[in-house]
Amino acid sequence: MSRPGGRRAIALAGATSLAVATALLTAPPASSAGTVTATCTKTQDWGTGFGGTCTITNGTDAALNGWTLEGDLPSGTAVTSVWNATKSVSGNRYTFTNAGWNGALAAGAETSFGFNGTGPGWFTGCTVNGAACDGSGGPGDDTEAPAAPSGLRTTGKTATSVSLAWNASTDNVGVTGYDVYNGAAKAASVTGTGATVGGLSAGTAYTFTVKARDAAGNSSPASASVSVTTDEGGGGNAGEKVIGYFAEWGVYQRNYHVKNIETSGSADRLTHINYAFGNVQGGKCTIGDAYAATDKAYTAAQSVDGVADTWDQPLRGNFNQLRKLKKLHPDLKVIWSFGGWTWSGGFGQAAQNPAAFAESCYNLVEDPRWADVFDGIDIDWEYPNACGLTCDTSGPQALGNLLSALRSKFGSNNLVTAAITADASPGGKMDATDYAGAARYVDWYMPMTYDYFGAWAAQGPTAPHSPLTSYPGIPQQGFNTADTIAKLKSKGIPANKLLLGIGFYGRGWTGVTQSEPGGTATGAAPGTYEAGIEDYKVLKGRCPSTGTVAGTAYAKCGSQWWSYDTPSTIGGKMAYAQDEGLAGAFFWELSGDTANGELITAIKNGLG
Repeated sequence: MSRPGGRRAIALAGATSLAVATALLTAPPASSAGTVTATCTKTQDWGTGFGGTCTITNGTDAALNGWTLEGDLPSGTAVTSVWNATKSVSGNRYTFTNAGWNGALAAGAETSFGFNGTGPGWFTGCTVNGAACDGSGGPGDDTEAPAAPSGLRTTGKTATSVSLAWNASTDNVGVTGYDVYNGAAKAASVTGTGATVGGLSAGTAYTFTVKARDAAGNSSPASASVSVTTDEGGGGNAGEKVIGYFAEWGVYQRNYHVKNIETSGSADRLTHINYAFGNVQGGKCTIGDAYAATDKAYTAAQSVDGVADTWDQPLRGNFNQLRKLKKLHPDLKVIWSFGGWTWSGGFGQAAQNPAAFAESCYNLVEDPRWADVFDGIDIDWEYPNACGLTCDTSGPQALGNLLSALRSKFGSNNLVTAAITADASPGGKMDATDYAGAARYVDWYMPMTYDYFGAWAAQGPTAPHSPLTSYPGIPQQGFNTADTIAKLKSKGIPANKLLLGIGFYGRGWTGVTQSEPGGTATGAAPGTYEAGIEDYKVLKGRCPSTGTVAGTAYAKCGSQWWSYDTPSTIGGKMAYAQDEGLAGAFFWELSGDTANGELITAIKNGLG
């Protein structure tokens, strides 16, 4: 974890101890004309970690097309984050490869990268493109190319992307990476045995091959090819719905209030707010926390419009603040959401008399004291005819019966929506309920395309909690956004009734030694409010992203491993929503974003 005061970096050097390495790194290495060299300079040492930069210089008289820098770290020392390069680890050997934009170096040109490190050790055996970093040696006589990769296969596809995997190649010295080709054009360069190729056209056939390469620049023959046809497009661009959950209980420990929606700029970017949650008790809709919802008094400084609540006004709390927010943003809609993970147990009883349930919900949502605040109702049943916190056996038609009754009672002038499972595994939660039949009664569904994986599996494997696509080594097939959307569409649910879900938080493990996904762990990483979960606004500084997998970021800092979405990965997911013709996006929940609304801005900009 970085200390305050800016980014930290770590550098490479040929030394057997930190003290010796420090002495060596205070001066540049010996220069050799006509070679590629790497000058590594240690910049900081704070006891438990260190920082620095490495500069790669092309000392040849020809352009350099790509570079790879390697070194060994002793046990107990690790690289935690890197920028301006990509990182892979095999045992104690660390490999840093150029980013897409800084691999091409003209003769005499240079580029730098930096990274954070923890532990007392230091790098030994530094090489750049197979030669010693100080230019004193060359890659030797390695002219043997790696074997061609085998087993090239498709692991997933969308309308605009194809995910591929293959078996590792062998080499007399060692494979340093793989190049993926779309026909004759290089589409991706990776260090692992999987890649996702994006930017493709819907309903189009493509042929892919893979070549392995080693540090000496030898390239293998191409693998056997695989042909893939991308999915058909979803019928146009995504809708522009941006729906954010506001957590009722956030006004306490989190100190997040309706005014924060305004001051962060989020109100200008939202089309709808889901107010979470109302309870379901005795077969009826009930208020969750009446004090927070209707009674909590706000001072002028805390209030949306700068006007303080009085002791005798008929409505205070979140509802009154939402009323004020809607006055500032007349097009903003607010929907009262009922259920959620904790309060879904009451839906089974509600399903026994859907008409009575709908009547109670309508009377509560349309109560004259706050009828102008709400524009409809959302049902978050986790999960009908399946198990969540509790198990339900109401049958596959129960959800449709409830939503039908709600639509009949609320009419066409109010919104009726539902948050639903994202479990697309064969025989999973999505197959336990007739979601297609129930879809006719809702304005839209919100499949919860997050929380696929987390530290409830205490020993791992580590995995992104919101993967956009499948990837080699994913712990369970069907647990990714692309499979979720594809399965819902295959059931006959139109794309314009589906939204893509984003989590404004990360899920993490501790006791992790492997930087890449798939590592073992000892338990949940500590979180501010709950172990194994942390807000994006905290993680972006405390544990910055070190890589991406399946369209989602991940980070290794110390012994902790986290996955979460960033503005960049959200941009990719919004491009997917556009390609699939979805109705827009929703997210859980507003307080996880930064004070200036980085993530919601990425959603809004991505949807156009």
